[in-house]
Amino acid sequence: QVQLVESGGGLVQAGGSLRLSCAASGRTFSSYAVGWFRQTPGKEREFVARISASGGVTNYADPVKGRFAISRDNAKSTVYLQMNSLKPGDTAVYYCAAGNRVGGWSMPITYDYWGQGAQVTVSS
Repeated sequence: QVQLVESGGGLVQAGGSLRLSCAASGRTFSSYAVGWFRQTPGKEREFVARISASGGVTNYADPVKGRFAISRDNAKSTVYLQMNSLKPGDTAVYYCAAGNRVGGWSMPITYDYWGQGAQVTVSS
């Protein structure tokens, strides 16, 4: 079992930055890939970024490439999402998720464990 807790959300002006953290419990966290997703009311959960279990491979959705950076510290069982040059369109609830299935890393169904979400609001 892995439990995930997001933190670091909040209100920021357009062009600003935030860093989300995803803290995990469970001794096997380092064996899981971790993804960040976001969701707005009435829309499906959208893939944002993903990092492999070792941290050696990262993937990003096109809308956030060059602005967001995902990283992890397995010694601290924590994954980070650094968000720069934020836009109002980035406003959403952000979720981290962990899973170790092969393939489909941009799809929510691939992940077995989810955090409760963190609200990010970007004002214009």
